[in-house]
Amino acid sequence: MAWIILTIAVFTEICWALSLKWAATIGTWQASILPVSLSFLNMALLAFAMRGISAGTAYAIWTGLGAVGVIVGGMVFFNEKVSAVQVGFMALIVIGVVGTKLFSAS
Repeated sequence: MAWIILTIAVFTEICWALSLKWAATIGTWQASILPVSLSFLNMALLAFAMRGISAGTAYAIWTGLGAVGVIVGGMVFFNEKVSAVQVGFMALIVIGVVGTKLFSAS
């Protein structure tokens, strides 16, 4: 169950970071309600996942997949450009996350 919660936390992390970019483009205080709300939800989900997964493993997976997800989301929603070298390093992050999961004790 902790891995499912962590997966939801990763998705929430991606949505949170992308909502920061969105709120910055809108430029109103009302737009900041979404990223602030997602921040609280995000932290709660991560904390809940850490009940069944070691903190280091959960945090590494959360930040790694979150970073890759935000880059991909930036490309899709904000037309941000990514170089081939960046894609290669993103692949290394995903490989690291997979290895972290495969060799975790929980």
